[in-house]
Amino acid sequence: MSLTLERQNAYRQRYAQLTPGWQPATEVYAFLIRQYLQSGMRVLDVGCGRGGVFEQLGAAVANPIGLDPDWQSLAEHRLHDLPRLVATADHLPLENACLDMVLSSWVLEHLPDPDHTFAETARVLKLGGYFLFITPNGHSLAASVNRLLRPLQHTLVPKLYGREEADTFKVMYRANSRRKLEQLAQKAGFEVVALRSIKDPTYFAFHPVLFRLSVWWSRVEPLGMAEHLVGVYRKVASPHQWAGRP
Repeated sequence: MSLTLERQNAYRQRYAQLTPGWQPATEVYAFLIRQYLQSGMRVLDVGCGRGGVFEQLGAAVANPIGLDPDWQSLAEHRLHDLPRLVATADHLPLENACLDMVLSSWVLEHLPDPDHTFAETARVLKLGGYFLFITPNGHSLAASVNRLLRPLQHTLVPKLYGREEADTFKVMYRANSRRKLEQLAQKAGFEVVALRSIKDPTYFAFHPVLFRLSVWWSRVEPLGMAEHLVGVYRKVASPHQWAGRP
């Protein structure tokens, strides 16, 4: 039986019942966005796809912009009135210091050049603006297995997770550890407001026994191997490499 998103979320609910105070990384991410979001902010969702976080936030974002490299996804976006841009995260077609907040959901793991992308993100943010992201932890067991089985993904992903392999973008894990993310923040002119490691023992829950084993592992594994990283960065300086850029 494949581990569909519906089954995985059901296991997450069970894990929350077993672990008081635990919340899925996506809920922590949404909570932090609302915590730092203010009225009138101009907010960019990088990698928005066909929906993204703006669907959850609704009218809370007065000036949203969606960005994605796939024009077909943007054409099929479920928020028909959303202003949209076709571009990649490392070449944002926006002026310097024009945004109050940048959001990045499940994008950092795909970056070929995270130093450039973080600097580009800092460039378009106003001083004091926020960059919030959610991404897999490259040191987690799930990420390690993903790297090991990458040559077999075309066959395994549809069988194990009930979705086509084409929906699984190539991962590079070049910005997916606490240490690397802190280095990227410093280099790009961000201060780290929050950087949370969040465990999630549902990625191998193909059977109730495997779920129980995963729960046990989540209780003994080091926090540095947690499945997800959620961050809040604040721009406090401008990267020198963008000085003078229009």
